[in-house]
Amino acid sequence: MTIRISYWLLFFLATATTLPAQDRPKLVVGIVVDQMRQDLLYRYQEHFGDDGFQRFTREGFEYRNAHFPYMYTATGPGHAAIYAGAPPAVSGLAGNEWYERSENRVVNVVGGDPLYRAVGLPDTLDKPGASPRRMLVSTLADELQKVQGYRAKTIGLSIKNRGAILPAGHSATGAYWFDTQAGRFITSEFYRDQLPDWV
Repeated sequence: MTIRISYWLLFFLATATTLPAQDRPKLVVGIVVDQMRQDLLYRYQEHFGDDGFQRFTREGFEYRNAHFPYMYTATGPGHAAIYAGAPPAVSGLAGNEWYERSENRVVNVVGGDPLYRAVGLPDTLDKPGASPRRMLVSTLADELQKVQGYRAKTIGLSIKNRGAILPAGHSATGAYWFDTQAGRFITSEFYRDQLPDWV
């Protein structure tokens, strides 16, 4: 599998690695709120707490004129675009599901991976696991892992598997998502053989 990386990501990493050690952040948190338009941060600002969205708008940064360079803005390709800077033609993620000619079947962007089993399900349930295997690009989390000599802890957490897996990339320490049938958070053998106690 070939992993590609976007030029802006290379620029970011080159800039970040030249910072003095005391200026490098110890924690980076990326949050994506699916289907939330940027203007809603201001429309409902009075309802947000000082340490929540108001803190993000006060202390963070935002892009006011950002555009997706492709038409179909499904969640899977969107996470790759956000965290790898890669549109579907580069990331290999055509949608949340698509017909994969080489396998002669419809495939999911991350789920139903026959190479791995789901971890954390009750004994009565047995499901294929999930992985970032279909994503052909490296994410910001992957590149930060490389810069840190794979000592960093990168974790994806989401209600959906694609929301946990794709931003965390190929080298994540873990990814956890909520399985509605089991009623609990689970992971995949791609990451580990058993759930940590904190999950």
